[in-house]
Amino acid sequence: MMKKGLYPIILIHFFIASGALGEVPSGYNTSIPPEILTPDRVETDHLGTLNFFDGMPDDATVAAVYDNLDRMRGTEVFLDMVPLASVEAMRRGMVGLGVDKANEILLYEDLMDSRSLFLTGNTDTIYAIGLLDLERDGPTVVEIPPGAGPGTVNDAYFRFVVDMGAPGPDRGKGGKYLILPPDFEGEAPDGYFVARSRTYTNWLPLRGFLKDGKTDSAVEMWAKGLKIYPLSQAENPPELEVINGTGRVMNTIHANDFSFYEEIAEVIEREPVEFLDAELRGNLAAIGIQKGKPFEPDERMKRILTDAVAVGNATARALAFRPRSETIGYYGPDSAWFSAFDGGDYRWLIEDGKGGRNKDARTLFFYIATVNTPAMVLEMVGAGSQYALAVTDSKGDYLAGGKNYKITIPGDVPAKDFWSLVVYDPQTRSMLQTGQSYPSKNSERNKDLKSNADGSTTIWLGPEAPAGKESNWIQTVPGKGWFICLRLYGPLEPWFDKTWRPGEIELTD
Repeated sequence: MMKKGLYPIILIHFFIASGALGEVPSGYNTSIPPEILTPDRVETDHLGTLNFFDGMPDDATVAAVYDNLDRMRGTEVFLDMVPLASVEAMRRGMVGLGVDKANEILLYEDLMDSRSLFLTGNTDTIYAIGLLDLERDGPTVVEIPPGAGPGTVNDAYFRFVVDMGAPGPDRGKGGKYLILPPDFEGEAPDGYFVARSRTYTNWLPLRGFLKDGKTDSAVEMWAKGLKIYPLSQAENPPELEVINGTGRVMNTIHANDFSFYEEIAEVIEREPVEFLDAELRGNLAAIGIQKGKPFEPDERMKRILTDAVAVGNATARALAFRPRSETIGYYGPDSAWFSAFDGGDYRWLIEDGKGGRNKDARTLFFYIATVNTPAMVLEMVGAGSQYALAVTDSKGDYLAGGKNYKITIPGDVPAKDFWSLVVYDPQTRSMLQTGQSYPSKNSERNKDLKSNADGSTTIWLGPEAPAGKESNWIQTVPGKGWFICLRLYGPLEPWFDKTWRPGEIELTD
């Protein structure tokens, strides 16, 4: 007598033997799901024809897919490492101007102008910029004076470490901050706002505000009140040394050719292994960049990486200048103005991490901008700052330097402190270099701005000023493109709820 439960098994074997579950391919005894098989010839859009013998790739296919794999990894490294390369370019530029000790800073005593190659730098605030080397100096103290504007420490991967000044824990009252290196052990001393960095190199951008359109008070605040020194020198801290950055020619922009990977390799060798997660390190190692090993690609790999960086650069530019994201944050259904902080999270997380990390949003931001802090995305009414970018006119066309445009900023701008417009070069993502050292207009600095009868302000942009509009004109360059950033300092509620919006960029000729 047959045991209970054997009937289904017998039936299954019968159907398999008879081919009732599907056709039995040549070379098999049972039916095989076709979706798990690979034909001898596969056509692809990207690599053309791929050939196999019973699922095993031929020599030409093996070479093609390995080249493609290395190219993919190289492109992914470019997109992932833009933040790291940007901080490294910043470090190199600052060291080139002589900032090579903790107590040395770049101070833009007469504001930053267009001679510095600096990602979307602005002409609106008095920058005091320092560079921390925690491997050289160990735990480092930053003493912030009272009245400071927004300040931040970012690590070598442009990750947020701590805010200082108005948005920081001192809330603009001043205080002592202690930045600890990644390998610090023991207890931190009392009396400091303590933050630990995951890297040795840290970038320190601090900002002060104009008063009555002048830089004097902020320059004095930084020059006399700021102190930066190793904790080991706390008993006798060195005096602050100031290098005036205004008018200095400096490059802080990372490479967009093969040398990009060489920049990355230098950082990987300098920093602790753990400062990047294993997935990112794996992509780097796949193209030959690994701590403790020289980066020496052969001719084949160098050719592939040269192609990969070109694709990565084009991709980054598409993300920055033609964003496709549904969460980009346009300021109206037909508006060209958008937020560079896609998703509104300084960690670039989707739904607080439920959707993982928005890597495209991270690339977009760091390809065109610097400084990573929650203060730039949180709704801090009356504090911090907010930003909007535009790269096209009201018809959706790129902005051209040989044409004439106007932008109307409605009255009652929701900015407790001031607003500004700065024009940038799409090649360098730095200030547009024209006959104007400061390619911008600022409601605090430009006291000669003329308002319209309804309280709005119209800004004119083009190669030549319209007659009678000189005070409200920003110059552009024929044959070059441009894009623009609107900044609000001390943004108010109408900005966040979008009941106030900037006017669109309208072609006037």
